[in-house]
Amino acid sequence: MKVLVIGSGGREHAIAWKLAQSGRVEQIYVAPGNGGTALEAKCRNVAVPGGDPGALAAQQFLVDFARTEHIDLTVVGPEAPLASGIADLFGQAGLAVVGPRVAAARLESSKAFAKTFMAAHGVRTARSNTFTDYEAAMDLVRSHYAGPDRGRPLVIKADGLAAGKGVVITSRADEAEATVRDFMQGKALGDAGATLVIEEYLDGKEVSVLAAVQAGPDLVPETARIVPFIPARDHKRRYDGGEGPNTGGMGAIAPVPDFTEAAQKDFREHILEPTLRGLQAEGLHYRGFIFFGLMVQDNRCYLLEYNVRLGDPETQAVLPLMASDMAELCQSIAEGKLHQYKLNWKGGFVCAPVAVAEGYPGPYRKGDLISLGKEKIAASGAQVFIAGAALDQGSLKTSGGRVLAVSAPGSSLEEARSRAYSAMDAVRFDGMGYRRDIGAC
Repeated sequence: MKVLVIGSGGREHAIAWKLAQSGRVEQIYVAPGNGGTALEAKCRNVAVPGGDPGALAAQQFLVDFARTEHIDLTVVGPEAPLASGIADLFGQAGLAVVGPRVAAARLESSKAFAKTFMAAHGVRTARSNTFTDYEAAMDLVRSHYAGPDRGRPLVIKADGLAAGKGVVITSRADEAEATVRDFMQGKALGDAGATLVIEEYLDGKEVSVLAAVQAGPDLVPETARIVPFIPARDHKRRYDGGEGPNTGGMGAIAPVPDFTEAAQKDFREHILEPTLRGLQAEGLHYRGFIFFGLMVQDNRCYLLEYNVRLGDPETQAVLPLMASDMAELCQSIAEGKLHQYKLNWKGGFVCAPVAVAEGYPGPYRKGDLISLGKEKIAASGAQVFIAGAALDQGSLKTSGGRVLAVSAPGSSLEEARSRAYSAMDAVRFDGMGYRRDIGAC
């Protein structure tokens, strides 16, 4: 079979790498792909007009490409194309696609919609308020920091997609007011910040659960499914010890030792099952993946957010532990046969620290030559997943803030960490930075 993977990040490299392991897959096209997918077995990058698969013209090009090349299955990696309706376009063309339709993609593209959905269907989450009026939002911020809970941080979220820059957690009144002002009046995030969700801060430990989904009005209700993957944990802060600014992710581990059986049971009862009931009740067509961002307190799970695709960098930690055939899984999702599919996992752990360019998550340098000590990396058992690097005359050069992840397996988390950092020692580029405590905190 021929598969088209849409996207250009580390997640898409990991998806393509896993698909390439399938004996059923003959050719994988990655649009637009990156330097890693250009070198991956069975893979070929496809240039996208304008470089943005979220644009309508690019999406029509991809539909035409899928028809011309007789693509059997398309897997959409990032959120922006889903939010702009690429799964609808492929579906209307009669092409098999893994990704929710635009109405369901609002679970990520609109935090206000997601919060309304959670409340309507009994999904446990933080208390929140949604604002379209600037003065009303400022009044809530001022009253919070003048009241008995003023010592508790607030979480301020832009409603729309903001490339990882739309969430601010602050315990300072002046910072909270400045955030509301920048988002709503200063248009720092464009239209994404015109509506704000302001919610209570939750203590606990974060856990990411990725899952496969089939739901929608065209299904026999009994066949609707959300099938969770093994849990993962992302590390968002830039520096060791959870210090510094938030990023798109500095590394991940899978599975999560402190995500107990009791917590997993609570997650199913109070988040996964209500979400599935809600998708069915609202008639949302969903054939794809979903990401549950959780906060866990004393084995009680609260939903922080939905993503309507696989997480990055969690995917780079989770997929190496998947024993099942990724192509078969994706095909079962697209065909509405997920309820008949048995998903299997390997034992052990994976640790996947991320190497970033100098300056990230602010303005970062580009164009630095990447050196990979392949023998040392191979000896560690690690796999390098490229995120922000391009192939330039046969050499990899940095092109993004998050440059690559080094994913290493181990029979224990400690062994996986040791192997991952041994492999990371074999990676070099000017200005390279990474956290040294992924999986240790």
